[in-house]
Amino acid sequence: MLVRVFAEGVAAGRIVETEAYVIGDPAGHAYRGITPRNRVLFLERGHAYVYLAYGISFMLNVSSEAPGVGAGVLIRAIEPTDGIAIMAQNRGTKRVRDLARGPGRLSAALEIDRRLDGIDLCQAGPLWLGSDGRASGEIGQSKRIGITRAADRLLRFYLRGNRFVSGPQALNR
Repeated sequence: MLVRVFAEGVAAGRIVETEAYVIGDPAGHAYRGITPRNRVLFLERGHAYVYLAYGISFMLNVSSEAPGVGAGVLIRAIEPTDGIAIMAQNRGTKRVRDLARGPGRLSAALEIDRRLDGIDLCQAGPLWLGSDGRASGEIGQSKRIGITRAADRLLRFYLRGNRFVSGPQALNR
């Protein structure tokens, strides 16, 4: 679960799609080493790395390795479970399926921006990771979406059959 705490309430959803950017991955932001922008990817596991993609949408990644080792996981989509009205207002749509299906939509729905960069997602706070206690279901695997380097690596993971997963139907089998 990805949980966002607002003054007006809590918005949350079950994570249904991710992409991994592993050690030495030429598509990952950590590939060329630590910079002021990507420094969070080099923190211990569980910190939010938030960046602006193409000057349009914020993306939420989670640092995924030991301190000093750069790698992360992009949270691509959630299935909204709580605070749907808050997410709908933030996104300007009432279509529940479109609230957080895709990383830009997810960040808009949960008001994720650079202010959250670096926070520890393993502790309760304005944004954190939790569990709903449910089994994960069948996990599918495919190539990542929207990249050109190492594009054919099977590092995208999604909940099979979930209607909140983004991307082309051909990748969601």
